[in-house]
Amino acid sequence: MSTRPPLPPFTLDTAKQKVQAAEDAWNTRDPRKVSLAYTEDSRWRNRDTFVTGRDAIVELLTSKWERELEYALRKELWAFEADRIAVRFQYESHDADGQWWRSYGNELWEFDADGLMSRREASINDVPIQESERRIFGPRPDAERGVPFPLR
Repeated sequence: MSTRPPLPPFTLDTAKQKVQAAEDAWNTRDPRKVSLAYTEDSRWRNRDTFVTGRDAIVELLTSKWERELEYALRKELWAFEADRIAVRFQYESHDADGQWWRSYGNELWEFDADGLMSRREASINDVPIQESERRIFGPRPDAERGVPFPLR
C-alpha cells in the first residue's frame, strides 16, 4: 500500500498542497500518473458519468484528453474539513474543430487515511470562447502558485 502525502486530517496549508498537487498532476495529461492519486476502488461522478476504480479512471481521462486538446487547468481550494476538500476550478481546451472552451466546475473530494482520493464528484459547465479570450496557458507558473484565479 502506498501513501500520498499530505495526509488527512487536513490543515489549511496541507489542503492547499493537496489541491496544487492535483492541479500539477492533471496538467501532465497523463491518465496513468493521475490515477495513482486515487484508491484502487475510487468512485467518481464526472459530469454525467459514473466510474469506479483506477482502470475506469484511466479510460475516462484518456477519452477526455483525446477530445479536450491543449487542456490546461487551474484549481483553487474552496473548503476543507478532516478528510474532505472542496475545490473550484477552470480549464481551457479546444476540440478537434478548433473551438476553444472554458470549463468551470466544482469538485468534492474524500480521502482515505493514506491520502489517496476515494471519492470525487465533479460538476462542470462549458462556455465557448474565442482563442483570443484564453487565460490559461499550460501549467501554473511558480509566481502564480497560491494566487486565486479570477472567476471571469
